[in-house]
Amino acid sequence: MEYRKLKDEDEDGSSAADDDIENLRGKPLSVAASLGGGPVDPKWKRKSMVTLALTVLTSSQAILIVWSKRAGKYEYSVTTANFSVEALKCALSLAALARIWTNEGVTDDNRLSTTLDEVIVYPIPAALYLVKNLLQYYIFAYVDAPGYQILKNLNIISTGVLYRIILKRKLSEIQWAAFIILCAGCTTAQLNPSSDHVLQTPLQGWVMAIVMALLSGFAGVYTEAIIKKRPSRNINVQNFWLYVFGMIFNAAAIVIQDFDAVVNKGFFHGYSFITVLMILNHALSGIAVSMVMKYADNIVKVYSTSVAMLLTAVVSVFLFGFHLSLAFFLGSTVVSVSVYLHSIGKVR
Repeated sequence: MEYRKLKDEDEDGSSAADDDIENLRGKPLSVAASLGGGPVDPKWKRKSMVTLALTVLTSSQAILIVWSKRAGKYEYSVTTANFSVEALKCALSLAALARIWTNEGVTDDNRLSTTLDEVIVYPIPAALYLVKNLLQYYIFAYVDAPGYQILKNLNIISTGVLYRIILKRKLSEIQWAAFIILCAGCTTAQLNPSSDHVLQTPLQGWVMAIVMALLSGFAGVYTEAIIKKRPSRNINVQNFWLYVFGMIFNAAAIVIQDFDAVVNKGFFHGYSFITVLMILNHALSGIAVSMVMKYADNIVKVYSTSVAMLLTAVVSVFLFGFHLSLAFFLGSTVVSVSVYLHSIGKVR
């Protein structure tokens, strides 16, 4: 299959990068050394910075989405917003490349021109995410919003399984246990009085939730394989091609779903300042995700987004009067234990 080809090509380079990334896991000693005045590992520092950025940006996504509504409805077209996100990510990648070209010149690793074999793999994750996003519209016919958030935690398990199958990365028994505990902790934190209704979800709803989890996990792991196929390749070049195809697929979604509305009302109808902030947040989050995949992996991304979910709930207390339940505190504790177990559970 194509992802096998990605793994086999440039094996020497990719294995070296994988070793570097693997060596970053479970390295409290490097942190201790930096606190004691020793040199900070630049790779560890870069990994920490992009992970922290992803956590902060992801935690504010849900808040901005809620703020972008008016009278409980979206006055703007969701498909045009998604297209705008992809276009902004593409523009930011080009701006970063322009700065690199000015300072360092054009090289084989940062030039946009490439081969068909390298570019042809980028439409695959874009198509997978498009299908997943379309399924989100249909699953709400079978499950409510709180139930959807709980079922969405299936992504955690699917990412771990596909990470092992596709990328052949081994997780220790402790890390597998931590992954399952993470899923349980996130689910517990999201429990509410109506959560029992999830067990009454029709078969179609469960099938859609499982398919969405598999699509999300496969798209994430496949994207990591693409990005790490050529470790020396500049991440902004890889992002550019990813986002170009994201624009193409989202343009198709506009034509299919909102063509008449866009023609009659305009592309930016219903946009507000908050909508613009939301689009900017999603664009920066997308870039942060790709950088985490480049310099860390999908497992780090899963933990980052899980912690972000907890931060969102805490911030919502002050912004929306959200009341934290006992289930939230218990779930937060379980998630914290999971993060700790994963950090000490490195495969030896």
